[in-house]
Amino acid sequence: MKAREKRLVFVAVGIVGVGVAAWLAVGALRSNISYYFSPTQVMANEAPAHAVYRLGGLVVKNSLARQPDGLTVVFDVTDNARTVKVSYTGILPDLFGEGQGVVTKGRMGPGGVFVAEEVLAKHDESYMPPEVADSLQTAHVQGVTAMAQAAATPSAPLPGGAASPADQENKPAAQPAAATPEVPANPPAQSSQVVPGGRA
Repeated sequence: MKAREKRLVFVAVGIVGVGVAAWLAVGALRSNISYYFSPTQVMANEAPAHAVYRLGGLVVKNSLARQPDGLTVVFDVTDNARTVKVSYTGILPDLFGEGQGVVTKGRMGPGGVFVAEEVLAKHDESYMPPEVADSLQTAHVQGVTAMAQAAATPSAPLPGGAASPADQENKPAAQPAAATPEVPANPPAQSSQVVPGGRA
């Protein structure tokens, strides 16, 4: 084999090696990437059914329950619009608490329960994960918009011409009718005085 052919073989082997390494790196990155979804998006079936993703929000107060095995805990996560039940087996972060922001990583399990493989810790008590803050703000804006639309929509009349409860509340109260004096059915006859001379 000539020297020129050897150089071509070495170059081809190098190109193949670089391609394989790049493919492995991309595959590793894809396996580590997990997208974030809010409880509203999860309940709307926007999250992948069998893929690993992150779910975040606020831990609902009085929802934390420890299972008999001592390691599994169940709690609810909400974005103030929808709520998802989460199950996690392991040791929770020290700063985990009800009413605090949390980001979990896992996949949806049977019965609509999100099975978390990891509960991400916060840096301090005042820290709010950016994804959680964004989802809470989005849910707040959607809630305000829905309330405004409901207030601007005129109430539909009820069957039979009856007014709706809202219209009844806004309708001014009827003034009571003025009382009329009662007239006796048989008024007493007026007595006539007899005047001397035979004239009444």
